[in-house]
Amino acid sequence: MKIALDAMGGDKAPLEIVKGAVLAAQTYGVEIALVGPSEIVGPELKKYGHPKGISVVEAGEAIHMQEDEIVKAVRSRRDASINVAHHLVRDGEAQALVSAGNTGAVMASAITVLGRIRGIERPAVATLLPYNEGRVLLLDIGANPECKPSYLVQFAQMGSVYMEKVIGIVNPRVALLNIGEESVKGNDLTKEAYERLTDSNVNFIGNIEGVEVHKGKAEVVVTDGFTGNIAVKVGEGLADYILEQVSAVVKSSPFFIAASLLMRPALRKALKRLQYEEYGGAYLLGVNGVVVIAHGRADASAIMNAVRVAKIAAESGLIETMRESLGHHAHAEATAT
Repeated sequence: MKIALDAMGGDKAPLEIVKGAVLAAQTYGVEIALVGPSEIVGPELKKYGHPKGISVVEAGEAIHMQEDEIVKAVRSRRDASINVAHHLVRDGEAQALVSAGNTGAVMASAITVLGRIRGIERPAVATLLPYNEGRVLLLDIGANPECKPSYLVQFAQMGSVYMEKVIGIVNPRVALLNIGEESVKGNDLTKEAYERLTDSNVNFIGNIEGVEVHKGKAEVVVTDGFTGNIAVKVGEGLADYILEQVSAVVKSSPFFIAASLLMRPALRKALKRLQYEEYGGAYLLGVNGVVVIAHGRADASAIMNAVRVAKIAAESGLIETMRESLGHHAHAEATAT
């Protein structure tokens, strides 16, 4: 198992990316191909001696967050680290890719180099969210601000395959994120998507409101990228707020500090579920390869966890199953029309 890791992607690259690679190689026993300029990545890697299983693959600089014409940059700068990393996956030299870089660049490069899975019009970014008894997959969270109803059906199909193949949930329940549970609620997109999902091959249970997402009512929740991105960012902000408030209250009194020492294991366990670093990253579903997008401000711990989830997906045979399932469905639809 070899993971291509974009050494130049993210706010804390390459320092935290390289450190995360070393931790991942030691913890999970995978090989890591650090992709980036050797004169930049090499010195960082030397700080850890000669770690086993880590190599440097020569590439150019990253495509940065501030760049305006992302697609143009991806197509014109073929030696950019994200492009080189995707070529490693395409050519079978790596089984998965991890990047904390510009999401638009990761997606544009993946579509250009890896291509879309047959039957998928637009790939989607999917993330696992916690609830009391498990996880729920939310997609899309930013790749497609504007969607067609057919996109949402495909998101549901991809999400269902992921939850079955990687998480092990048989026939996962799929819900459509909306402003009400009734089928007549929402805008034109959600109303038509509701009808199409009802007639689709997924286990569609209807609409779900935002307050229900973290309660485990469904294992897969689909929405357009604009709505999904806002939902995730609000959730991240709320999690940060809770962590800050708990810390401030504990430090406000010697009594609370003493009590927190007794409660530390329980508090640590509860608060850990609120930290994005623990979840590794989001999957780019719908392309011909395992691609994990880590948070832009990912530190070494987050990178290590991103490698972990990429490894799990690659080992599960997710892409092969998705090609077979979605390709078969696309053929059936074409035959019917």
